[in-house]
Amino acid sequence: MGSKWRKAKLALGLNLCVYVPRTLDDSAAPSSERFSDAALLSPKNWDSRPMTPTPSSHGLRLAKSGSKSSKQTCSICLAKMKQGDGHAIFTAECSHSFHFHCISSNVKHGNQLCPVCRAKWKEIPFQAPTLDPLPGRASAGWPQTDALMTMVHRLPPPPRRDLNRRHVSLLQAPEPSVFDDDESLDLQPASSERSSGNKNDAGHNPAKTVEIKTYPEVSAASCSNSYDNFIVLVHIKAAATVARLNPRGNQASLPQLSQTPRAPVDLVTVLDISGSMAGTKLALLKRAMGFVIQNLGSNDRLSVIAFSSTARRLFPLRRMSDTGRQHALQAVNSLVANGGTNIAEGLRKGAKVMEDRREKNPVASIILLSDGQDTYTVSGNSGNQPQPNYQLLLPLSIHGGDNAGFQIPVHAFGFGADHDASSMHSISEISGGTFSFIETEAVIQDAFAQCIGGLLSVVVQELQVGVECMHPSVHLGSLKAGSYPSRVMVDARSGFIDVGDLYADEERDFLVSVNVPAEPSRNPTSLLKVRCAYRDPLTKEMATLESEEIKLERPEISGEAIVSIEVDRQRNRFQAAEAMSRARTTAERGDLAGAASILENCRMLLSETVSAKFHDRLCIALDAELKEMQERMASRHVYEASGRAYILSGLSSHSWQRATVRGDSTDGSSLVQSYQTPSMTEMLARSQATFLGSPSTQRLVQPSWSFGSQPKPR
Repeated sequence: MGSKWRKAKLALGLNLCVYVPRTLDDSAAPSSERFSDAALLSPKNWDSRPMTPTPSSHGLRLAKSGSKSSKQTCSICLAKMKQGDGHAIFTAECSHSFHFHCISSNVKHGNQLCPVCRAKWKEIPFQAPTLDPLPGRASAGWPQTDALMTMVHRLPPPPRRDLNRRHVSLLQAPEPSVFDDDESLDLQPASSERSSGNKNDAGHNPAKTVEIKTYPEVSAASCSNSYDNFIVLVHIKAAATVARLNPRGNQASLPQLSQTPRAPVDLVTVLDISGSMAGTKLALLKRAMGFVIQNLGSNDRLSVIAFSSTARRLFPLRRMSDTGRQHALQAVNSLVANGGTNIAEGLRKGAKVMEDRREKNPVASIILLSDGQDTYTVSGNSGNQPQPNYQLLLPLSIHGGDNAGFQIPVHAFGFGADHDASSMHSISEISGGTFSFIETEAVIQDAFAQCIGGLLSVVVQELQVGVECMHPSVHLGSLKAGSYPSRVMVDARSGFIDVGDLYADEERDFLVSVNVPAEPSRNPTSLLKVRCAYRDPLTKEMATLESEEIKLERPEISGEAIVSIEVDRQRNRFQAAEAMSRARTTAERGDLAGAASILENCRMLLSETVSAKFHDRLCIALDAELKEMQERMASRHVYEASGRAYILSGLSSHSWQRATVRGDSTDGSSLVQSYQTPSMTEMLARSQATFLGSPSTQRLVQPSWSFGSQPKPR
């Protein structure tokens, strides 16, 4: 090539360098290496052998099967462009190659930019209007008319705002008034998977799905003394999944999580595509969504809502079969950033998808991602203005009004330093979801991976924990349950905690306070009995489980009381969460020094506990987290940029006892990894292995941990 070359950095934000021509004009390539429109339409230019693109070519290029480019990956559908697979391949002016049907669909949605490097094309592919080639059809022996299947359309130089107008018209295209066009469920594959599964799987034996353990504060107390605030720990754990992934093996050979009998999911992702998402953010969001799409099973259904100044449903709830994945990938890759931030409208559309669906998968959830502040529904609090009513951002179907329990949980992801952490945390808290803080752009895929790792492993639904006093003189004092709705009955003899869904291997710990009367007879005092009622998501059957009575030994003279380390550990967690909440309230009043002092005092208290003396991992993790929060309160600027979001994501994690992303929490060397389940860590390892596929990306993501060395809080 006689033209000069320059170095260009990919819009994905990775330190990858490719060489592209200084100009994207046709003159950059010799005429012998170009096809004219007429040549493309000529049957003689279609080789009967498998075809792959020549990297230096422009437009639709046909190469012999021995080309090295046969090992390339289509950046839209993420599938290999293999020789002999019968798919035409389009190589753009910027040298990037795609399946022709993928890129033509991308262009049809209004894009004239390369999905990889964002270069503006002068030539775009489009499908001939009268022909629709069958996917996977062999290229050999095509009839002459099939040569008309592809064309390259020469674009005139567009006006400066043409792309924005094209995007706006896409969002304003008519939508059905009722979103009852969800794809029908077909659970036959799941039945066959289930019949071939392990007989001990949770789906086959509901009685083994939940485990109950209880721990009194001390095992014995003097019979002559009474106690007003005696603590009993109630520990609930969901059953484990059977199959495990191999994160170190070949990613192409890794089994899908859906091969294990599990409850299929209806997932709606509500994605911010406002102007601030342009460039690296949007490119990484598309990559992360590609990962989600590729890891959903054939019985899972996905719908995507894109919002900026308005909101648009890209496609209805669709099963992630091979065809469904391809359509979803094409739709996501057609997104263009433009406009303002209307979170409320995006959530309204997402909730409508869930409300109007004709059929329902057992598990349903919404993922919300935004990098900005809603500028249409609520106004931020400044000066002496009251706290905004963030409940206005949520449709009634999500927050349920005054009804107890939650309808559809929204797992919110705040992206970057400019998002409204308070609103995102409120949205998740009201709906029963979690709030994650994506501080580093490269972590977005890991954040989504951790979330869907949990959603794809739900083994318990509608879990309610009941506590009943056994001794006639024992009464409940309080139930410490974090954000879970709890209530103590009027007679103080029983109480209930509404837990909801549990992921495989997930644990929940609740502290129950009771009074303990004196026991002159020196007989053991019967304190409590715990009952669990829940629904099995696979069988749809309700199941109940009951613990043994919790008894306290009552010797005449007890020695030095040995506090249960299990109770002490959970007491530390509640104390740390309460300190975080108080510190956040103090910081919002402008007293950062006072907020940091609250956190420091809590760290000192934790260091003197039994758990700290035994070097308990949860205690160490809590101390590391509190220290990090202190550092993020060093100044008002630091707090506004990351401190508030970091604290709120921590509060969300501890109040729901569920993993969230904050700071470096997806890094295997981080201490802040509380509540991660094996399903989450395996999906996270898969994400990191995928992201590390290119040598240049290794500088962005730390190596994933081995499961045997992963620190756990329990």
